[in-house]
Amino acid sequence: MTTLVHGSDTLTRDALTVLQPGFEGTTAPDWLLRRIGEGLSSVGLFGRNIAGPEQLAALTAQLRAERDDVLVAIDEEGGDVTRLEVTQGSSFPGNYALGHVDDVELTRAVARELGRRLVQCGVDLNWAPSADVNSNAENPVIGVRSFGPDPDLVARHTVAYVDGLQGVGVAACTKHFPGHGDTNVDSHDALPRIDVDLATLHARELVPFRAAVAAGTKAVMSAHILLSALDPHRPATLSPQILTGLLRQELGFEGLIVTDGMEMQAVAATYGIERGSVLAIAAGADAICVGGGLCDEDTVLRLRDALVHAVRTGELPEERLADAAARVRALAAWTQAHRARGAGSVPGAAVQEGTAPGADIGLVAARRALKVTRGERPHTPMTSAPYVASFTPVVNFAVGDETPWGIAAELERLLPGTETGSYDEPSVDAVLAAAGERRIVAVVRDAHRHPWMTEALDGLLAARPDTVVVEMGLDEAEPRGALHIATHGAARVCGRAAAEAVVGTGA
Repeated sequence: MTTLVHGSDTLTRDALTVLQPGFEGTTAPDWLLRRIGEGLSSVGLFGRNIAGPEQLAALTAQLRAERDDVLVAIDEEGGDVTRLEVTQGSSFPGNYALGHVDDVELTRAVARELGRRLVQCGVDLNWAPSADVNSNAENPVIGVRSFGPDPDLVARHTVAYVDGLQGVGVAACTKHFPGHGDTNVDSHDALPRIDVDLATLHARELVPFRAAVAAGTKAVMSAHILLSALDPHRPATLSPQILTGLLRQELGFEGLIVTDGMEMQAVAATYGIERGSVLAIAAGADAICVGGGLCDEDTVLRLRDALVHAVRTGELPEERLADAAARVRALAAWTQAHRARGAGSVPGAAVQEGTAPGADIGLVAARRALKVTRGERPHTPMTSAPYVASFTPVVNFAVGDETPWGIAAELERLLPGTETGSYDEPSVDAVLAAAGERRIVAVVRDAHRHPWMTEALDGLLAARPDTVVVEMGLDEAEPRGALHIATHGAARVCGRAAAEAVVGTGA
């Protein structure tokens, strides 16, 4: 690769400043520390970078030893999308569960506790919350990441979540602007398109974002979606009409505009990451998120050089790049000031569940989010180890397949000897054979979107009417089974609450 620029001139530093890259490993590689010294102002963390709270605190300290004002960002939504607890599942239910409870003080408390744990680990920018109105129940990528389908509900909980995070010194990044809820395509895989009129967009998609801007969210993340009523040619991330015209000028947002991952196919497959990054900054974005998939030094250099080249050829105004870099530095100064004031707890302190007042708020919320429906057949709480049949759909990229879900582990804790099997095809005979005489707990996720799950449940309930059904996705299908438990999310803490309901010990 040919490097266009050398040294630490202002243009090069500005180009590095607007990047938010990822990396491999649980310690910072030499190349990353070197680029931080040259001007890189942000680093994004993913599940692959985190082994535990003490390790994470050491990693962020390593980054800040190179430069004290570096922004450390993470995609920690709680619920199904967790990085802090990527290998064990989250201690917090996600947005759909909180929206179902509809207690804004609970949402604020959950966000505050989550923010406290981030502060303890040295993380100061959270790519959350999702303010998407999940108006399309077939949505494969938002779903339980949304507070729900009602714009006003989503708005009030988005505000509470932003307040909770920023109250402890973690900058919130409200996403995915201008709204990813009415899609049936995952932008990790292709470009989603929303073809509704402007009146609908203003009455639905934009309501939570207006509220978040008014509440002072420090950052907003753009979506790689095409909204034909706003810009029929370019996705929101690359659209001046949407980022500058709508978000900056009409909604009055003055904070940091961050792109969704530039390596996602909705942008990368058409524009490439270099061209896409230049267009995004030109459109009004201030920070380029990249690193979920591409996470090496070459990616950083390619994007840096693409931005510098675009300025030198006149494609990207130098003033626009300088403005973007200034907004990154302003947010870094805000988070640095909070750290200096001692907001939150001391980095490196233990962050496991139960270590501080309010630390059990996730379990409290998960229990409150349960919806339990009894069938016509009398249900008696389980007292002996059951067989758990988990019907497992393909997990979307944002969630990741490394994060466990379900209730088997929690039932095993309460009823030792619990056995489990995972199924991705209708296999009623196999489930019945594996269960033997044990009672069956059928665990599903978005059963309304997967006909094969419905078919499997039909067969199971016909053969074993005492089967308990646990829905851990959107609660759209009609309740059935001797007991139907809707958890409104698949986080570990949701599984614990459901297991308590199965055995009749729920608080």
